[in-house]
Amino acid sequence: MKKSSIILTFALCLVFIDQAYAQRCLPGMQGIQVTGGMVDGFYSSDNKNELGYYFGASMATYTRNANKWVFGAEFLNRYYPYKEDRIPVSQFTAEGGYYLKFLSDRNKVVLFSLGGSALAGYETSNWGEKRLFDGSTLRDKDSFIYGGAITLEMETYLSDRVVLLLTGRERILWGTSTGHFHTQFGLGLKFIID
Repeated sequence: MKKSSIILTFALCLVFIDQAYAQRCLPGMQGIQVTGGMVDGFYSSDNKNELGYYFGASMATYTRNANKWVFGAEFLNRYYPYKEDRIPVSQFTAEGGYYLKFLSDRNKVVLFSLGGSALAGYETSNWGEKRLFDGSTLRDKDSFIYGGAITLEMETYLSDRVVLLLTGRERILWGTSTGHFHTQFGLGLKFIID
């Protein structure tokens, strides 16, 4: 019974998989993408108090030559060690940018893009709580932040409507009290809707 269930499941996956025969990256084609990953390094037990994470959602609209406009929002949370604890610094940003495709295969199954984006948003330290556990006071103020990002993105089509994204990004922001540069590495999925 177990063997026949596995075979039936595999057969249904093959039947319902979206075959890759449609045209891709046509001008005006749109997709919703969700991404997430690590900030300022890769996670390990040695640096868990210094790293962070991010996640975002955006809308991508393709133009000519598989280039695209991307508009979205992102949440970034980074930790800073303090004694035996850590202090979270969170950023909420909106993004608008253009991604230029510089490499792809003939069938547009795998594409590499380089993007530039403008960012603006809000930063909060320790979620607005200025008094720390030991009685110390945080001097960092919540603030408006602005700047930009450069993104290297690889997208590969899993089917005609589902795309896997691998991203590397460098953000530079002003108005922040925690440093201008943040490096992000992440994964995402894009769902083609039009």
